[in-house]
Amino acid sequence: MTIRLENAGKRYRMEWVFRRIDFTFKPGGRYAILGPNGSGKSTLLKVLSGFLSPSRGKVLHLLGDRPAPREEIYRSIGMAAPYIELIEEFTLLEAIRFHRRFKPFLHGWTEQEVVELLPFASQRNKEIRNFSSGMKQRLKLALAFCSDTPVLLLDEPGTNLDAQGQEWYLDLAERLAGDRLLVVASNVEADFGFCKERLDITRFKG
Repeated sequence: MTIRLENAGKRYRMEWVFRRIDFTFKPGGRYAILGPNGSGKSTLLKVLSGFLSPSRGKVLHLLGDRPAPREEIYRSIGMAAPYIELIEEFTLLEAIRFHRRFKPFLHGWTEQEVVELLPFASQRNKEIRNFSSGMKQRLKLALAFCSDTPVLLLDEPGTNLDAQGQEWYLDLAERLAGDRLLVVASNVEADFGFCKERLDITRFKG
């Protein structure tokens, strides 16, 4: 999937979060959206996901040369972000099974293999409400990377991760991103150091 922004802008009331963005995110690319806290990185990522519509201009999700049907956009995007909530009453195994009903896993991957990808696999029957913030973040990242989607959108992927968790995340990106389009929104170099393309959102404020 290709995601193309054409003169795209997003405004809340009278204030522009960003405007006049012309940019193409191509299949297989590694892109970083940069900017300080509160600069609009998360808003731009939500526009790319189709969750938000631009206030001006267009965001095009293309499968080959044709626009993707709206229902296909959701199926094509795996996303992990601090504001995406997990169902606290689910156990780890229940959360993975529930996610799989909406987003199939990568070819050949089983629920058990997703569980074992996590360093706390022995707690598969523990309710998520009892997980630490770092464990929850690892689960969100594992579900995104293991989803069989051509696009991965990661918002502040290093949130709540310690040094070991950061290394685990980078290993996931190296092993499982494959030829998918990967976009990382962050102001922490360790989160996006592997991204060759950089988009500084502060350039689109005026």
